[in-house]
Formats: sequence, structure tokens, C-alpha cells
Amino acid sequence: MIYLDYSATTPVGFEVLDTYNKTSKDFFGNPNSLHELGVRTKNLMNSATKQIAEILNVNEKEITYTGGATMSNNMALIGVAMHYYKKGKHIITSKLEHPSIYAICNYLEALGYEISYVNNDEEGLIDFDHLKELIREDTILVSICAVNSELGIRQPLKMIRQIIKKENSQTLFHSDMTQAIGKVSISMHDVDLATFTAHKIYGPKGIGILYKNSNIQISPILYGSGKTNLLNPGTPAVPLIVALSKALRLATTDIEKRERFIERLNEKIVNALKKYNGVMINKTKYSIPHILNISLRNIKAETFLHALEEYEIYVSSNTACSSATLSSSVMAVYHDKVRASSTLRISLSHLTTTDEINKFIYYFEEIYRKLSGLHDKM
Repeated sequence: MIYLDYSATTPVGFEVLDTYNKTSKDFFGNPNSLHELGVRTKNLMNSATKQIAEILNVNEKEITYTGGATMSNNMALIGVAMHYYKKGKHIITSKLEHPSIYAICNYLEALGYEISYVNNDEEGLIDFDHLKELIREDTILVSICAVNSELGIRQPLKMIRQIIKKENSQTLFHSDMTQAIGKVSISMHDVDLATFTAHKIYGPKGIGILYKNSNIQISPILYGSGKTNLLNPGTPAVPLIVALSKALRLATTDIEKRERFIERLNEKIVNALKKYNGVMINKTKYSIPHILNISLRNIKAETFLHALEEYEIYVSSNTACSSATLSSSVMAVYHDKVRASSTLRISLSHLTTTDEINKFIYYFEEIYRKLSGLHDKM
């Protein structure tokens, strides 16, 4: 098997799974309980939270555990909207976001909030001048992802924050960091709120994080019992939390070294595929090497994806959470429906080997020639 869909999800690391299993076996007490087993479990959870806080360079109280990035995004955007509606109902986002952000924005729009979409330049960077124009006195939130999930375009969060705060110091800045954490160096201090999930960094599914700066308040969207988490009440999933802590520590070790290795793999694929007239490389100078997007002329992406699947090579079309036929990100950057209608995303990892890439290139050529030939005969 050649797995090239790491941006959709990652395999759980052996050490992470071992941590999860041991925690499930030895620390199964409810951390809200007052007896010894509950206290021991709570202490372990607190230790994991402390480690996460140290890695992210934030306060432990600024961390909220969630069911994943989509849940975190809901808590962040809806939580801000509900808390600050008296100050304004204007929210800004980009055209390069994860589908979950758009779904939340559509929901808020139905409630009477106004959503503005900031433009981006030809390299995929946020148009700073347009952002300045959009920010108003009643703008309560700007949400822009750190790294786009389809083209891997990385946004300069620090600069965006400076623009936002200069135009309106009361406007909050949220970033979906799901595709950035564990891939590139990132700072939580560039934003007011941030979200990510464990299963993109070799952790288990079903656990994510909402970072919220302690200086701001948001309204909870979930209600219930529980002493440990006011925004996400209930019994904490301690084995998942401890596993997330281990996954985050491992994922943020040697990031630069891993990035250089992945860059070489990325370049190898690009050099091999750019020789085909029917292949367009959707990559800008701000794309991180972990994500490589291509478009196919006259060949359906889904057809090519399933052809690769026959050789146990796994890539994706658009983002894994999108059901759209057009890639919204490719459209936002290239303004070309043909280009956006047949895209493949190849996502790489430090676990990817050169041999796997060589085999991918070999089978890509075989499939491409076959499918191109079929099209020419039509």
C-alpha cells in the first residue's frame, strides 16, 4: 500500500496507540469523581494538558478539548457570534477555508449575521488591502485558516492579526490550524482562537482542541454537567486527551528536518508530472510541501483516483470533507472552472519513502497514458 492522503487523516502512531491503551486500562476512572481512582485519572489528564500547554506556549486554562476540528470550529465561530452579537453581526472569512467553516457561516447567515469573503491574490495570500476595506466597527470576527487543505497555501497569521487589530482592536481573529499543526512552526499568540484535531498528527480520531485566549469570552454552545470543561461539559475522554498529548509532542519534534525531506519528495513528483501537457500543477510559492494539488485535463479526477486505487495507491480529490464537484480553493486562486473541476490532492508525510514516490510516479504514467489514450479515441 502507498498512502498519499495524509491531509485527510493519518495512521495512529504506535507510541500514541500504546499510550491510549495503557491509559484506557489503568486510568479508567471518571476525573470528576472524588475517589482515588478518579483523582489519579484527573492528575494524569492535568499532566497531559500541562504538556500540551508547554508545547503550544499557552496557559493550560486556554485549552478546551473537543471532538475534533469541526466541533472546535463550531464552538469558536458560533461561540463568538452568540457572545458578541450586541457589538455587531459582521464576520469575515476567506475563500480558502475548510468546508466546515462555510457550513457554520451559512448557519450564522441564516440567523441574521453578515458574512464577507476576503479576496486573495494570485499566489493565494489574503488580499491585505481588501481585508482592511472589509473590517468595520461591527466586525466581531475574522476567521482565516493557517494552511489551506487543498493547495497547502500558508497564510501570514501575524501580519493578518496586525491588520485586524489596527483597523478594529475589538475584532477577534480565529484560525483553523488543522493543516498546520505538526507540519510547520506555528504560534498561538498570532490569533485569539485556534482549532485543530489529533487525527491529522498521528493521533486518534475523536479528539481536538479549541485554543481560546484567556482575555476573551465566548458563549458555550453545549450545556450539561462537568467541572473540568465549561465549554464542552461532560466526562472528559482522558485516554484520547493523553494520546493527543503524546501525538502533539511527537509531531512537533524535528519539524524543520521533516519539512526538508518532504520538500524533496514534493519536488520529485512535480518534476515527474510537469512533463505531461494534460497535468497542471496547482502550487504557489506559499504552498507547504506536504500538500500537492494537480488538475487533469480531459480525465475525471475520480476515474484517476480509482485507477490508482487498483494498485493500492491512495490519494484524494479535493478535501476529504468536501462533496463539491469544483475545488473552491483552486477556483479562488486560478479562476478556472476546467482546472477546478478535476483535481487530485497528493499529501505527503515524513513516513513517505522515496521508493513509494518512485512507484507512484511509475503507475501514474501508466494510468495517465492509458486514460489519455481512451480519451483520444473518443
